[in-house]
Amino acid sequence: MNIAQSIAIVAPWTLWLLYWIATSNRVKETARKEASVSRTLQSIPLIAGGALIVLPEFNAAAWSFDSHSIGALQYAGFAVLLAGLAFSVWARLHLGTNWSVSVTLKEDHELVRSGPYGLVRHPIYTGCLLALAGAVLIGMQWRGALGLLLIFASLAYKVRIEESWLTGHFGRAYSQYRRDVAALIPGLF
Repeated sequence: MNIAQSIAIVAPWTLWLLYWIATSNRVKETARKEASVSRTLQSIPLIAGGALIVLPEFNAAAWSFDSHSIGALQYAGFAVLLAGLAFSVWARLHLGTNWSVSVTLKEDHELVRSGPYGLVRHPIYTGCLLALAGAVLIGMQWRGALGLLLIFASLAYKVRIEESWLTGHFGRAYSQYRRDVAALIPGLF
């Protein structure tokens, strides 16, 4: 992967991150928050996976801007990346003030089952995974696929914690939601 491919991945993710930061304070007060040790366990594979997907090769040729390395597959990957980020933003908007970056329960936490939450229980993660799959297509390297697997493992761990908390908080309503809607990938997981 070269610097042109890295820029094609990093630029949309940077805009996404700026949106996430800008809206992060428009949420309800936190009633319960995940322990920092658990958050660290999630972050390590997330960061390592992201580095494997995004960083260019460590040789001189990779640091030159080669627009010829962007072909039809990379354009398709870019479209998938943008679609995934858009899906995650839609989910973030739909979740509203119940959103948080880490596993939390909010004051007056609501169970949202509409919009993207009618398709998957964790659509922000689904959108991010889709965007990362697009990034892997842009980079076209085995290490990108490994990075995607690491990030999936991190999010699957986080989903297990969230599911436990939400089931404890919402009881039967969340148990029914789990039966009705897939966690991350409709029909699979």
